[in-house]
Amino acid sequence: MAVGESNFPFMPRIEGVRLGTAMAAIKKPGRRDLVVIEVVEGASVAGTFTRNAFCAAPVHVAKRHLGEGNGVRYLVINTGNANAGTGEVGMRDAHDTCAELAKLTDVTTEAVLPFSTGVIGEPLPMERLLAGLPEALESMGDDQQAWQLAAEGILTTDTRAKGVSRQLELAGGTVTINGIAKGSGMICPNMATMLGFVATDAGITQSALEKMLQQGVRKSFNSITVDSDTSTNDACMLMATGSGVSLTAADDLAAFREALDEVLVELAQSIIRDGEGATKFVTLDVQGANSEDEAREVAFTVAHSPLVKTALYASDANWGRILAAVGRARVEDFDVDRVVIDLGEVRLVENGGRAAGYTEEAGSAVMAREEIVIRIDLGRGDAGAMIWTSDLSHDYVSINADYRS
Repeated sequence: MAVGESNFPFMPRIEGVRLGTAMAAIKKPGRRDLVVIEVVEGASVAGTFTRNAFCAAPVHVAKRHLGEGNGVRYLVINTGNANAGTGEVGMRDAHDTCAELAKLTDVTTEAVLPFSTGVIGEPLPMERLLAGLPEALESMGDDQQAWQLAAEGILTTDTRAKGVSRQLELAGGTVTINGIAKGSGMICPNMATMLGFVATDAGITQSALEKMLQQGVRKSFNSITVDSDTSTNDACMLMATGSGVSLTAADDLAAFREALDEVLVELAQSIIRDGEGATKFVTLDVQGANSEDEAREVAFTVAHSPLVKTALYASDANWGRILAAVGRARVEDFDVDRVVIDLGEVRLVENGGRAAGYTEEAGSAVMAREEIVIRIDLGRGDAGAMIWTSDLSHDYVSINADYRS
């Protein structure tokens, strides 16, 4: 189940990036579950990672290898097994995965970054995973099919592959940005997305790339939630091969940053549209706050409310649940008389209670839509924030009750 139509987009070739996949039977046979991404020597690579204290072994290893700053050449991603909560064995398995791929490609072990997603607490089936690496390398390509197969190869409970591409014309030529991501449940990122891989042929310095990714992630992947659970394996990587236009002029950097933000936001929204059991795509637009953090606090309090989320699923215009969630957000000196809440084009709340012109019929009509906007004006400042969430359905419970079966 997912909200809206989704066709995997055309992904132009990016010089300096190749992708390969394999069916390694890590959890189930007959599906692509191992992906290798190759980037040209000298590429700039930036990453953000989960802040979950129980972060997975591949997160530790990827952060260490990336931090050594000796250059990244390969990313290896497996699905079906998170390699999280696996102690020293998991750390050894993550390292050995990098070492084997390094041996096959004649690079250093530190030039390989590992990523995993799937069931927590189970050891990786290393014999099958390592045996799949040659197949992934043999299938390497840089065309539309390679990008789409890679997007399919990183999925878990997702119902569809997620990809976004943008091209922008600059004075020096055309710049391309391609991105793929996976995520459907355990979605409440803290610093990164579930798994996201974005590449560009632009030439960008390491420091500029890191700054752009950090800023872009906050307004995209750190602005979504399905179920308020932050994964042990979240990571988002941004790779710039430098095979195309070198970005040094301020105008070019600004244009690229805007296009990158569009890619990240659209990928993040595609995760919400494909949230586990989702039937609604919901935008929470909070304005009139004293700070962006305050606006985000209110937005996430509403988005995380099981009562609000189940009302959304039922198309029940129970606006009191939204009101109550706003009121329990951690905001000091809240003046409820100044709060205004709109459901789509329908005014729900003003002057401390139900809006004078509100009707149940009008509210129910908005709640019945697949895509819903809830606007909240706190009436206390000039700051705002926007996040995206989904409803909570019977299917969400079923998917997660049966996840390991």
